[in-house]
Amino acid sequence: MDSPEIRKTGTTTVGLKCKDGIVLAADKRATAGTLIANKEVQKVFAVTNSMAITTAGGVSDIQLILKLIKAEINLKQIRTGRETTVKEAANLLAGIVYANIRKYSTIPGIAHFLFAGKDETGYHLYDIYPDGSLAELDDYATSGSGSVFVFGVLETLFKPNMTVDEAKALATRSIQASMQRDSASGNGIDVLTITAEGAKGPETRMVKQTLE
Repeated sequence: MDSPEIRKTGTTTVGLKCKDGIVLAADKRATAGTLIANKEVQKVFAVTNSMAITTAGGVSDIQLILKLIKAEINLKQIRTGRETTVKEAANLLAGIVYANIRKYSTIPGIAHFLFAGKDETGYHLYDIYPDGSLAELDDYATSGSGSVFVFGVLETLFKPNMTVDEAKALATRSIQASMQRDSASGNGIDVLTITAEGAKGPETRMVKQTLE
């Protein structure tokens, strides 16, 4: 039987809401216990032209859930004949996560997502926990093994009504901070923005493992 230690994963993801958009970011390291399994993993994805997601947890569950939520959003738009709202999409994702962790399996299906997007009501940022619960946030969110180190940075430096560029800099600095203490986070940072122009990115920023 596999040891639970071998199945451990880690990451750091960040979501920031600002006056003219939303910024999502994540590191690029994948681990299996103490092994760095991959140094070029993408953990931030555009789901539609105006919605995006960050991922943390078991890789197989994440990959399947990403396929499911993209398909469910497309299917809902076909059925309703209109664009799916961010709230509707977030609730669809929360339902999938809820069902995933409660199905019988010898390997627990653990996945944590930050979901964000823009619709006619504005910009929205949701934290969707591994148990399927959902919370909308007005400022910021973080997930993964490095999130405990990110909260201190965000609570100190986050300001309401930041610009997208300011939020990108803060997201990068936050993940850099986690990379100093969380061995499961590292190897660069992917940053994605959602603005009036839609979801753009991710762009990769290679950073040093030590802060200047």
